[in-house]
Amino acid sequence: MTYILLNAGLVEALHDAALNPGELPGRAQDKSIDGALARVDNRLVYGMIEDVFDLAAAYAAAVSQGHCFNDGNKRTAFDTMNFCLEANGVRMSWNTEEIGQQIIRLAQGHIGEDDMAAWLRTKASESGTG
Repeated sequence: MTYILLNAGLVEALHDAALNPGELPGRAQDKSIDGALARVDNRLVYGMIEDVFDLAAAYAAAVSQGHCFNDGNKRTAFDTMNFCLEANGVRMSWNTEEIGQQIIRLAQGHIGEDDMAAWLRTKASESGTG
């Protein structure tokens, strides 16, 4: 399957839009957005992405766990995941508290990409978008 993929410039733009006034802008000094996104590319090359939910979860994990920004990494992870879903034809209806907790669990490593993708599939099915 062919997917619309995201690049570092887009992820950085999503990050900049997610920041609130007074938050620390910019990239973390020793982190690379390109490096974090290479995880997603690697999963694609090795056939580890079976559907758009796997892809979106991979982006969310890469951004939330990559800590590429000084602030707003989890919000950027959500926005990246949501953008990926929408760009690939899936519109989700989110419960803010629920998705926030899910992104936190992913960022902290309490759930993995596969768990996140399964959760996304369930949510899409419940809302009739999957």
